[in-house]
Amino acid sequence: MICGSQNNEKKGTDMRKLDNLLLTRRQALAAGAGTIAAAGLFGLAACDSSDTSSSTASSSSSSSSSDTSSASTDLDIDAYDSLIAAGTVADDAAISANAWAKKVKDAGTFRVGGTRTSTLFSLLNETDNKVRGFDAGLYQLLTRYILGDETKLDLTQVTSDTRESVLQNDQVDAVFATYSITDSRKKVISFAGPYFVSQQAILVLADSTDINSVDDLAGKNVAVQSGSTGPSIVSELAPDAKQQEFSTDEEARQALEQGRVDAYVIDETLQMGSVVKNPGKYRIAGDPFGPDDPYGIGLPLGSDGVDFVNAWLKSIEDDGTWEQLWKIAIGDRTGLDNAPEPPVIEA
Repeated sequence: MICGSQNNEKKGTDMRKLDNLLLTRRQALAAGAGTIAAAGLFGLAACDSSDTSSSTASSSSSSSSSDTSSASTDLDIDAYDSLIAAGTVADDAAISANAWAKKVKDAGTFRVGGTRTSTLFSLLNETDNKVRGFDAGLYQLLTRYILGDETKLDLTQVTSDTRESVLQNDQVDAVFATYSITDSRKKVISFAGPYFVSQQAILVLADSTDINSVDDLAGKNVAVQSGSTGPSIVSELAPDAKQQEFSTDEEARQALEQGRVDAYVIDETLQMGSVVKNPGKYRIAGDPFGPDDPYGIGLPLGSDGVDFVNAWLKSIEDDGTWEQLWKIAIGDRTGLDNAPEPPVIEA
Protein backbone atom coordinates (compact mmCIF):
# COMPACT_ATOMS: atom_id res chain seq x y z
CA MET A 1 0.00 0.00 0.00
CA ILE A 2 1.00 3.62 -0.36
CA CYS A 3 3.41 4.87 2.32
CA GLY A 4 5.77 7.84 2.71
CA SER A 5 5.56 11.46 1.58
CA GLN A 6 5.65 10.77 -2.15
CA ASN A 7 2.90 8.20 -1.81
CA ASN A 8 0.84 10.51 0.38
CA GLU A 9 1.00 13.02 -2.48
CA LYS A 10 -0.18 10.26 -4.84
CA LYS A 11 -3.09 9.50 -2.51
CA GLY A 12 -4.00 13.19 -2.37
CA THR A 13 -3.99 13.26 -6.15
CA ASP A 14 -6.30 10.26 -6.28
CA MET A 15 -8.73 11.90 -3.85
CA ARG A 16 -8.75 15.10 -5.92
CA LYS A 17 -9.36 12.96 -9.00
CA LEU A 18 -12.36 11.41 -7.27
CA ASP A 19 -13.75 14.85 -6.37
CA ASN A 20 -13.28 15.98 -9.98
CA LEU A 21 -15.03 12.89 -11.25
CA LEU A 22 -17.96 13.46 -8.94
CA LEU A 23 -18.20 17.10 -10.03
CA THR A 24 -18.09 16.03 -13.67
CA ARG A 25 -20.77 13.45 -12.97
CA ARG A 26 -23.06 16.04 -11.44
CA GLN A 27 -22.49 18.33 -14.41
CA ALA A 28 -23.33 15.48 -16.75
CA LEU A 29 -26.52 14.75 -14.86
CA ALA A 30 -27.48 18.41 -14.91
CA ALA A 31 -26.95 18.44 -18.65
CA GLY A 32 -29.30 15.48 -19.02
CA ALA A 33 -26.59 12.95 -19.77
CA GLY A 34 -28.01 10.75 -17.02
CA THR A 35 -26.83 7.44 -15.76
CA ILE A 36 -25.08 6.39 -18.97
CA ALA A 37 -22.60 9.26 -18.79
CA ALA A 38 -22.10 8.71 -15.09
CA ALA A 39 -21.40 5.03 -15.59
CA GLY A 40 -18.81 5.82 -18.22
CA LEU A 41 -17.07 8.29 -15.94
CA PHE A 42 -16.77 5.73 -13.20
CA GLY A 43 -15.40 2.97 -15.40
CA LEU A 44 -18.63 0.94 -15.27
CA ALA A 45 -19.20 0.58 -18.99
CA ALA A 46 -18.30 -3.11 -18.85
CA CYS A 47 -21.14 -3.84 -16.41
CA ASP A 48 -24.20 -5.29 -18.11
CA SER A 49 -27.74 -4.35 -17.23
CA SER A 50 -28.23 -7.33 -14.96
CA ASP A 51 -25.30 -6.21 -12.82
CA THR A 52 -26.63 -2.67 -12.63
CA SER A 53 -30.10 -3.71 -11.60
CA SER A 54 -29.09 -6.33 -9.07
CA SER A 55 -26.06 -4.73 -7.42
CA THR A 56 -27.77 -1.84 -5.64
CA ALA A 57 -26.95 -2.49 -2.00
CA SER A 58 -29.06 -0.99 0.74
CA SER A 59 -28.00 0.01 4.25
CA SER A 60 -29.56 1.66 7.28
CA SER A 61 -28.30 5.05 6.08
CA SER A 62 -30.67 7.98 5.89
CA SER A 63 -29.73 8.44 2.22
CA SER A 64 -32.54 8.59 -0.27
CA SER A 65 -33.30 5.66 -2.54
CA SER A 66 -32.12 7.63 -5.55
CA ASP A 67 -28.73 8.05 -3.89
CA THR A 68 -28.53 4.36 -3.09
CA SER A 69 -29.28 3.29 -6.65
CA SER A 70 -26.93 5.72 -8.35
CA ALA A 71 -24.56 4.31 -10.94
CA SER A 72 -21.53 5.19 -8.84
CA THR A 73 -22.39 2.52 -6.27
CA ASP A 74 -22.79 -0.31 -8.76
CA LEU A 75 -20.51 -3.27 -8.28
CA ASP A 76 -19.90 -5.87 -10.98
CA ILE A 77 -21.50 -8.74 -9.10
CA ASP A 78 -20.62 -11.39 -11.69
CA ALA A 79 -16.95 -10.43 -11.64
CA TYR A 80 -16.91 -10.27 -7.84
CA ASP A 81 -18.64 -13.62 -7.30
CA SER A 82 -16.48 -15.31 -9.94
CA LEU A 83 -13.31 -14.06 -8.26
CA ILE A 84 -14.39 -15.43 -4.88
CA ALA A 85 -15.48 -18.76 -6.37
CA ALA A 86 -12.07 -19.13 -8.02
CA GLY A 87 -10.20 -18.73 -4.75
CA THR A 88 -7.70 -21.39 -3.78
CA VAL A 89 -8.38 -24.09 -1.18
CA ALA A 90 -5.78 -25.13 1.41
CA ASP A 91 -4.61 -28.73 1.57
CA ASP A 92 -5.38 -30.82 4.64
CA ALA A 93 -1.78 -30.74 5.84
CA ALA A 94 -1.72 -26.94 6.03
CA ILE A 95 -4.96 -26.93 8.03
CA SER A 96 -3.89 -29.70 10.41
CA ALA A 97 -0.60 -27.94 11.18
CA ASN A 98 -2.36 -24.86 12.57
CA ALA A 99 -4.55 -24.98 15.69
CA TRP A 100 -6.61 -21.91 14.77
CA ALA A 101 -7.34 -23.11 11.23
CA LYS A 102 -8.08 -26.66 12.45
CA LYS A 103 -10.62 -25.27 14.93
CA VAL A 104 -12.42 -23.45 12.10
CA LYS A 105 -12.25 -26.52 9.86
CA ASP A 106 -13.59 -28.84 12.56
CA ALA A 107 -16.46 -26.46 13.34
CA GLY A 108 -17.42 -26.35 9.65
CA THR A 109 -18.15 -22.61 9.87
CA PHE A 110 -15.90 -19.55 9.86
CA ARG A 111 -17.22 -17.07 12.44
CA VAL A 112 -16.43 -13.57 11.21
CA GLY A 113 -16.89 -10.18 12.86
CA GLY A 114 -17.64 -7.53 10.25
CA THR A 115 -20.00 -4.84 9.07
CA ARG A 116 -22.73 -4.60 6.45
CA THR A 117 -22.93 -0.85 5.82
CA SER A 118 -19.52 0.13 4.36
CA THR A 119 -20.11 1.03 0.71
CA LEU A 120 -16.73 -0.06 -0.62
CA PHE A 121 -15.64 -2.58 2.01
CA SER A 122 -18.66 -4.57 3.20
CA LEU A 123 -22.17 -3.67 2.07
CA LEU A 124 -25.30 -5.81 2.29
CA ASN A 125 -27.20 -6.28 -0.95
CA GLU A 126 -30.78 -6.79 0.19
CA THR A 127 -31.73 -8.24 -3.20
CA ASP A 128 -29.78 -11.45 -2.60
CA ASN A 129 -28.88 -10.93 1.10
CA LYS A 130 -25.14 -11.12 0.40
CA VAL A 131 -22.41 -8.83 1.68
CA ARG A 132 -19.80 -7.71 -0.83
CA GLY A 133 -16.81 -5.37 -0.80
CA PHE A 134 -13.07 -5.39 -0.19
CA ASP A 135 -13.20 -6.64 3.42
CA ALA A 136 -16.07 -9.01 2.63
CA GLY A 137 -14.16 -10.42 -0.33
CA LEU A 138 -11.15 -11.13 1.85
CA TYR A 139 -13.05 -13.05 4.50
CA GLN A 140 -15.02 -14.92 1.86
CA LEU A 141 -11.77 -15.92 0.15
CA LEU A 142 -10.34 -17.04 3.49
CA THR A 143 -13.49 -19.01 4.24
CA ARG A 144 -13.08 -20.80 0.92
CA TYR A 145 -9.39 -21.38 1.62
CA ILE A 146 -10.10 -23.12 4.92
CA LEU A 147 -13.47 -24.79 4.31
CA GLY A 148 -13.57 -25.15 0.52
CA ASP A 149 -16.83 -23.20 0.34
CA GLU A 150 -17.03 -19.41 0.66
CA THR A 151 -20.60 -19.57 1.96
CA LYS A 152 -19.71 -21.49 5.14
CA LEU A 153 -19.41 -18.42 7.31
CA ASP A 154 -21.38 -16.80 10.10
CA LEU A 155 -21.20 -13.00 10.15
CA THR A 156 -21.54 -11.16 13.46
CA GLN A 157 -22.01 -7.41 13.03
CA VAL A 158 -19.50 -5.34 14.98
CA THR A 159 -18.92 -1.66 15.69
CA SER A 160 -15.71 0.18 16.49
CA ASP A 161 -16.47 -0.42 20.17
CA THR A 162 -17.12 -4.18 20.02
CA ARG A 163 -14.36 -5.51 17.79
CA GLU A 164 -12.06 -6.52 20.66
CA SER A 165 -14.78 -7.98 22.88
CA VAL A 166 -16.14 -10.41 20.28
CA LEU A 167 -12.64 -11.85 19.92
CA GLN A 168 -11.98 -11.92 23.66
CA ASN A 169 -15.30 -13.65 24.32
CA ASP A 170 -14.75 -16.23 21.55
CA GLN A 171 -17.82 -15.06 19.65
CA VAL A 172 -15.87 -14.91 16.39
CA ASP A 173 -12.73 -16.44 14.92
CA ALA A 174 -11.56 -13.25 13.19
CA VAL A 175 -12.58 -9.64 12.60
CA PHE A 176 -12.48 -7.94 9.18
CA ALA A 177 -13.77 -4.39 9.67
CA THR A 178 -11.34 -1.72 8.40
CA TYR A 179 -9.63 -2.53 11.70
CA SER A 180 -6.66 -0.24 12.37
CA ILE A 181 -3.62 -1.89 13.96
CA THR A 182 -2.61 0.05 17.08
CA ASP A 183 -0.26 -0.69 19.97
CA SER A 184 -3.10 -0.48 22.50
CA ARG A 185 -5.20 -3.00 20.59
CA LYS A 186 -2.26 -5.37 20.25
CA LYS A 187 -2.24 -5.67 24.04
CA VAL A 188 -5.63 -7.46 24.00
CA ILE A 189 -5.84 -9.09 20.56
CA SER A 190 -3.49 -10.15 17.75
CA PHE A 191 -3.43 -8.91 14.16
CA ALA A 192 -2.62 -10.53 10.85
CA GLY A 193 -1.61 -8.22 8.03
CA PRO A 194 -1.76 -5.35 7.42
CA TYR A 195 -3.65 -5.75 4.17
CA PHE A 196 -4.48 -2.08 3.46
CA VAL A 197 -3.32 1.39 4.57
CA SER A 198 -5.49 4.46 4.96
CA GLN A 199 -5.31 7.93 6.53
CA GLN A 200 -7.85 10.29 8.07
CA ALA A 201 -10.06 12.51 5.90
CA ILE A 202 -12.56 15.29 6.55
CA LEU A 203 -16.13 14.96 5.30
CA VAL A 204 -18.25 18.10 4.95
CA LEU A 205 -21.48 18.94 3.18
CA ALA A 206 -21.03 19.64 -0.53
CA ASP A 207 -21.91 23.33 -0.19
CA SER A 208 -19.58 23.93 2.75
CA THR A 209 -16.74 26.31 1.87
CA ASP A 210 -15.01 27.21 5.14
CA ILE A 211 -13.30 23.88 5.85
CA ASN A 212 -10.61 22.81 3.39
CA SER A 213 -7.86 21.33 5.55
CA VAL A 214 -7.23 19.99 9.03
CA ASP A 215 -6.13 23.49 10.09
CA ASP A 216 -9.66 24.76 9.40
CA LEU A 217 -11.12 22.47 12.08
CA ALA A 218 -10.05 24.84 14.84
CA GLY A 219 -13.13 26.03 16.72
CA LYS A 220 -15.43 23.79 14.65
CA ASN A 221 -17.76 21.08 15.89
CA VAL A 222 -16.24 17.86 14.59
CA ALA A 223 -17.83 14.42 14.62
CA VAL A 224 -15.59 11.43 15.32
CA GLN A 225 -16.41 7.78 15.87
CA SER A 226 -15.84 6.29 19.31
CA GLY A 227 -13.43 3.38 19.30
CA SER A 228 -11.75 4.61 16.10
CA THR A 229 -8.36 6.28 15.73
CA GLY A 230 -10.03 9.57 14.75
CA PRO A 231 -10.42 11.14 18.21
CA SER A 232 -6.74 10.88 19.13
CA ILE A 233 -5.57 12.13 15.72
CA VAL A 234 -7.94 15.10 15.82
CA SER A 235 -6.79 15.89 19.37
CA GLU A 236 -3.19 15.94 18.18
CA LEU A 237 -3.53 17.75 14.85
CA ALA A 238 -6.57 19.95 15.54
CA PRO A 239 -6.49 20.49 19.30
CA ASP A 240 -8.90 23.42 19.16
CA ALA A 241 -11.63 21.42 17.44
CA LYS A 242 -14.72 20.63 19.50
CA GLN A 243 -15.13 16.87 19.20
CA GLN A 244 -18.42 15.00 19.43
CA GLU A 245 -18.21 11.21 19.55
CA PHE A 246 -20.74 8.93 17.86
CA SER A 247 -21.04 5.15 17.94
CA THR A 248 -21.57 4.60 14.21
CA ASP A 249 -20.72 6.13 10.86
CA GLU A 250 -24.43 6.63 10.18
CA GLU A 251 -24.94 8.65 13.38
CA ALA A 252 -21.96 10.87 12.60
CA ARG A 253 -23.17 11.58 9.05
CA GLN A 254 -26.68 12.32 10.30
CA ALA A 255 -25.23 14.88 12.70
CA LEU A 256 -23.40 16.46 9.78
CA GLU A 257 -26.52 16.54 7.61
CA GLN A 258 -28.55 18.06 10.44
CA GLY A 259 -25.99 20.79 11.10
CA ARG A 260 -25.15 19.58 14.59
CA VAL A 261 -21.50 19.30 13.53
CA ASP A 262 -19.48 21.10 10.88
CA ALA A 263 -17.32 18.19 9.78
CA TYR A 264 -16.76 14.48 10.30
CA VAL A 265 -13.31 12.86 10.57
CA ILE A 266 -12.63 9.17 10.02
CA ASP A 267 -10.63 6.94 7.66
CA GLU A 268 -10.52 8.22 4.09
CA THR A 269 -11.77 4.87 2.75
CA LEU A 270 -15.04 5.24 4.64
CA GLN A 271 -15.35 8.88 3.58
CA MET A 272 -14.75 7.97 -0.04
CA GLY A 273 -17.52 5.40 0.20
CA SER A 274 -19.94 8.02 1.52
CA VAL A 275 -19.08 10.46 -1.27
CA VAL A 276 -19.44 7.79 -3.96
CA LYS A 277 -22.71 6.51 -2.56
CA ASN A 278 -24.26 9.96 -2.17
CA PRO A 279 -23.23 12.09 -5.17
CA GLY A 280 -23.81 15.79 -4.57
CA LYS A 281 -24.36 15.45 -0.82
CA TYR A 282 -20.81 15.52 0.57
CA ARG A 283 -17.28 16.45 -0.37
CA ILE A 284 -13.91 15.50 1.08
CA ALA A 285 -12.23 18.66 2.37
CA GLY A 286 -8.56 18.78 1.45
CA ASP A 287 -6.03 15.97 1.39
CA PRO A 288 -5.89 12.95 3.70
CA PHE A 289 -3.87 13.64 6.83
CA GLY A 290 -2.36 12.04 9.88
CA PRO A 291 -0.24 8.92 10.19
CA ASP A 292 -0.60 5.94 7.91
CA ASP A 293 -3.41 3.80 9.26
CA PRO A 294 -2.80 0.09 8.57
CA TYR A 295 -5.81 -2.22 8.50
CA GLY A 296 -5.34 -5.64 10.04
CA ILE A 297 -7.30 -8.83 10.52
CA GLY A 298 -8.19 -9.21 14.19
CA LEU A 299 -7.50 -12.58 15.83
CA PRO A 300 -7.53 -13.85 19.41
CA LEU A 301 -4.51 -12.76 21.45
CA GLY A 302 -1.56 -15.08 20.90
CA SER A 303 -3.34 -17.13 18.24
CA ASP A 304 -1.21 -19.12 15.80
CA GLY A 305 -3.82 -18.07 13.28
CA VAL A 306 -1.67 -14.98 12.66
CA ASP A 307 0.95 -17.06 10.84
CA PHE A 308 -1.71 -19.00 8.91
CA VAL A 309 -3.62 -15.90 7.80
CA ASN A 310 -0.43 -14.01 6.93
CA ALA A 311 0.74 -16.86 4.70
CA TRP A 312 -2.64 -16.93 2.96
CA LEU A 313 -2.67 -13.13 2.61
CA LYS A 314 0.80 -13.19 1.03
CA SER A 315 -0.36 -15.85 -1.42
CA ILE A 316 -3.33 -13.81 -2.69
CA GLU A 317 -1.14 -10.75 -3.04
CA ASP A 318 1.42 -12.73 -5.05
CA ASP A 319 -1.11 -14.37 -7.39
CA GLY A 320 -2.94 -11.12 -8.18
CA THR A 321 -6.18 -11.89 -6.34
CA TRP A 322 -5.73 -8.96 -3.93
CA GLU A 323 -5.31 -6.54 -6.84
CA GLN A 324 -8.31 -7.96 -8.73
CA LEU A 325 -10.47 -7.62 -5.62
CA TRP A 326 -9.33 -4.00 -5.13
CA LYS A 327 -10.19 -3.21 -8.75
CA ILE A 328 -13.70 -4.71 -8.56
CA ALA A 329 -14.61 -3.44 -5.09
CA ILE A 330 -12.88 -0.04 -5.08
CA GLY A 331 -11.03 0.99 -8.24
CA ASP A 332 -13.78 0.52 -10.81
CA ARG A 333 -16.28 2.28 -8.57
CA THR A 334 -14.22 5.37 -7.77
CA GLY A 335 -12.47 6.05 -11.06
CA LEU A 336 -9.04 5.10 -9.65
CA ASP A 337 -7.11 3.17 -12.29
CA ASN A 338 -3.97 1.99 -10.53
CA ALA A 339 -4.11 -0.39 -7.60
CA PRO A 340 -1.83 0.54 -4.68
CA GLU A 341 0.95 -1.75 -3.58
CA PRO A 342 -0.18 -3.93 -0.66
CA PRO A 343 1.55 -3.00 2.59
CA VAL A 344 4.36 -5.13 3.95
CA ILE A 345 2.91 -7.87 6.14
CA GLU A 346 4.21 -7.74 9.70
CA ALA A 347 6.26 -10.72 10.84
